Amino acid sequence: MLPDFPWDTLAPYVKKAREHPGGAIDLSVGTPVDPTPEVVVRALQAHANAPGYPTTIGIPELGESVLKWAHNVLNAPRDTAFLPTIGSKEIVAGLPNLLGFGPGDTIVIPEIAYPTYAVGVIATGANLTVTDFPESVEQPVSMVWLNSPSNPTGAVLSEDRLREIITWAQSNGVIVVSDECYFELGWDQAPTSILDVAVNGGDLTGLLAVHSLSKRSNMAGYRFGFIAGDAELTSRLLGIRKHLGMMVPTFVQHAAIAAYRDDREIITQRERYQARREILRSAFDAVGFDIRHSEAGLYLWATRGSDCWESVAELAELGIVATPGAFYGEKGVNFIRIALTATDADVAKAAHRLNS
Repeated sequence: MLPDFPWDTLAPYVKKAREHPGGAIDLSVGTPVDPTPEVVVRALQAHANAPGYPTTIGIPELGESVLKWAHNVLNAPRDTAFLPTIGSKEIVAGLPNLLGFGPGDTIVIPEIAYPTYAVGVIATGANLTVTDFPESVEQPVSMVWLNSPSNPTGAVLSEDRLREIITWAQSNGVIVVSDECYFELGWDQAPTSILDVAVNGGDLTGLLAVHSLSKRSNMAGYRFGFIAGDAELTSRLLGIRKHLGMMVPTFVQHAAIAAYRDDREIITQRERYQARREILRSAFDAVGFDIRHSEAGLYLWATRGSDCWESVAELAELGIVATPGAFYGEKGVNFIRIALTATDADVAKAAHRLNS
């Protein structure tokens, strides 16, 4: 049985925050608030007349654009294979099933993790193991999820740690899937992709990376992502997804092409998030929160050493909504997650309320 949807339990605190005279400032959910780049919108409009069915693999120009980006930005090898997805959450939730895992398989997720990793494992009936050290698991492991930069902590796996995991996994026939949706939002530390030849030596056997345009290009509403890496694995996924009719709309594909061909907008968006990060980090630090990790990504991982729900309740009194760290695992119970995805005006208001 799947767990209850965690954000439903946050509803009373959202209600309390809305009672603040100045209204609620939502720093809980990482939903983009800035405009989708105009170049993307124009591409969508130009290809809106799409009467025919799209293909599961996508149009050739899509693969060319994505793989060129992966080579230039992720340092992925030339033989990297690619498959478009309908956003990234559907592939995170569905991947264990699409790869044929079930009872008798062991799948490892990080100790502090986005809840959908666990949901995808539970849905298959596979054994869920929670650890940051998959090589220490005693029983045979079928698949490992990595998340770097991490949601919620913003932690980044080092090149040395990635090499260790890849070497162990390839020696033991384990599939490693790295969720890298926040890759271009590195602040204190530059992330490294699992596809980077510096950590895999050009051998992508058993390696897959998940990416998305939702946060990078403010395209959450477009639902575009991709999975790339091992050609044999992506071919297996393609065959299954054809049967299931899992196709990215043609006009969304053209919008994605425009996003990956334009590298100016990501610079602008990074600057927006960096400015908001500095304001919020300073404000939460000033009222006694200790910011841990948070080297990259869209969140600050903060603690006062007390139960996360106490912090959530205190912030709700100020009209600020934050996410309790308990949503992400037992090791998150004393933390809150603070999203940078609020407007400049709301970020300024949040800082003022905290420091008044």
